[in-house]
Amino acid sequence: MNLPAALFTPSWSAELELAYARHGERTTPVRRRHLGPLRVQKHLYAEDPQVCQHIIIHPPGGIAGGDVLNISAHAGENTWVQLTSPGAAKWYRAAGVARQDLRLSIEAGATLEWLPQETIVYAGAQAELHTQIELHGDARLFYWDIVALGRPAADERFSSGHFQAALDISRDGKLLWHERQRLTGGDGLLDSAIGLNGQPVFATLLVSGEVDSELLERCRELKIEGVRGDLSQLSGLLVARCLASEALKARAWLIELWRLLRPTMLGREAVPPRIWNT
Repeated sequence: MNLPAALFTPSWSAELELAYARHGERTTPVRRRHLGPLRVQKHLYAEDPQVCQHIIIHPPGGIAGGDVLNISAHAGENTWVQLTSPGAAKWYRAAGVARQDLRLSIEAGATLEWLPQETIVYAGAQAELHTQIELHGDARLFYWDIVALGRPAADERFSSGHFQAALDISRDGKLLWHERQRLTGGDGLLDSAIGLNGQPVFATLLVSGEVDSELLERCRELKIEGVRGDLSQLSGLLVARCLASEALKARAWLIELWRLLRPTMLGREAVPPRIWNT
């Protein structure tokens, strides 16, 4: 009997649930549940016991059609959580949709830094990312994402497939940021001056709070070759965006902004995770 090939298409469903609590001067993981190929390495204290760092890993090394990743993290009151990744997330060409759902919840007095490395969306991929972030009281957020469409180094343009992203940030039930993106392979927006202007990489940084005009100008003066970026101060939220020729250049721009902003916005000097250098 001949059965449809789709029935034999392998896919992975994976879940990761994290939660943190403050014990004295230390932020401690109190929940670390995983299902399938998604987990974290041993927690680290690269700065001091107040800042708990976790590196999220996806052992298969890439995401294909039918894969579903669910990640949630809850930062309890007065905790400080820093989440990053060991390398790029790769979304492969596939016949079906692959999806990632990210939910971050940050309680009063807590800080969460979401600092993953880049997301590479191969031509022909069907990638859909949904992110929901809830802030409570005076909770603080430092969030970025970097997206590379296609693989320019391999002369691969994003000529087919699609990338779709949804991002909502709220504080005490009031919406601060609501964004929807959809880019289709070969779309005119990829080269249009009102779109990506021919650049394969775009990145966004969002920080809760407000900065003074002097620091904002210092951030705007930051120059990285191959990167065109700018910042906007909204009510309760600082937004930075850039277009870049390479993911590494976009990441360098974000890291330099993090170095400039973290002392003022979060009260700590920036200490880059060692995994970024490997």
